[in-house]
Amino acid sequence: MGWQGKDPATDFRGGGFISLENLLFFAKMFPKSYQDLLQKQEGNRAMWEYPFAVAGVNITFMLIQMLDLEAENDDAFDILYCITFKLMDQQWLAMNASYMDFNTVMKSTQHELEKQLLLLEDITRIEDMPYFSLLQ
Repeated sequence: MGWQGKDPATDFRGGGFISLENLLFFAKMFPKSYQDLLQKQEGNRAMWEYPFAVAGVNITFMLIQMLDLEAENDDAFDILYCITFKLMDQQWLAMNASYMDFNTVMKSTQHELEKQLLLLEDITRIEDMPYFSLLQ
């Protein structure tokens, strides 16, 4: 499959677990294209080809860099999740919501989070987000 060594886990250093998820997503959603690439079925091929899985990990890493999704804080996504959960609860209470209002509250939460993220282009640390103060 194109791993660099005997233990594939070592190849995920750069792209992390998300790179495995990307490979699995590709295989599930676009099986023909995935197999064509995996089996090197298209075009004139060199005798020595790129390692498929390692290429996938590197593509994930490249996209993370291009989209500036890297963070100094490895827990940034998890913290954002926690902030969003607290924000959703805050929206729930403000709207005096009940079970049937859940989708409305989720949409409101998403809208509020998107608005804040768009306004905060200068934020470089998740801890500097205004809603970070919701966490204890």
